[in-house]
Amino acid sequence: MRMAFLLFDGMTTLDFEGFHHAVTWLKKQEVLNDLSWDYCANASVITDDRGMRILADRVLPDLSAYDLIFVPGGMATRLLVHDPVFMDWIRTAADVRYKVSVCTGALLLGAAGFTKDKTITTNPLALDALKPYCKEAVKARVMRDGDLFTGGGITASIDLGLYFIASITNDQIAQNIQTRMDYPFYHRPTPEERA
Repeated sequence: MRMAFLLFDGMTTLDFEGFHHAVTWLKKQEVLNDLSWDYCANASVITDDRGMRILADRVLPDLSAYDLIFVPGGMATRLLVHDPVFMDWIRTAADVRYKVSVCTGALLLGAAGFTKDKTITTNPLALDALKPYCKEAVKARVMRDGDLFTGGGITASIDLGLYFIASITNDQIAQNIQTRMDYPFYHRPTPEERA
């Protein structure tokens, strides 16, 4: 599985890092040995919403080469939904199997047209902004609608990572990773929510 973590100026790094840290355990634990990931951005260096600088592996790559894209949130999403270059880049992921966002990253997936008929979530403070882009915006820590996974506000990123792991593998693997992360929450997918 090839994953693309989409980064941009003004993103909230915890939105990104919680999911990233959880799912990359799948390789460290030799559960998915073919797992790989790239840090993709619209510039070679981005600065998050707290001033941290992050180097990108790839600048504006064609996202259709990936199996999963992950989009974090942050206040910058409100401007990026109107940036034609950025949005055209995200739309190259139209055929990517798994589309994942945390917090207001859902706005970017929505503006790209990926959430039109979906039930999704975001930061509870941004639910109204999300409503024009989806069938239903709900308050939840994690949400799955088909192969679209969305997480609520910031810290829900860890929850979503563990939920995604359980959805594509099993509860035992997710719980093992949860233990390694010393994280108390775990939302077990129902049988209907499994891949």
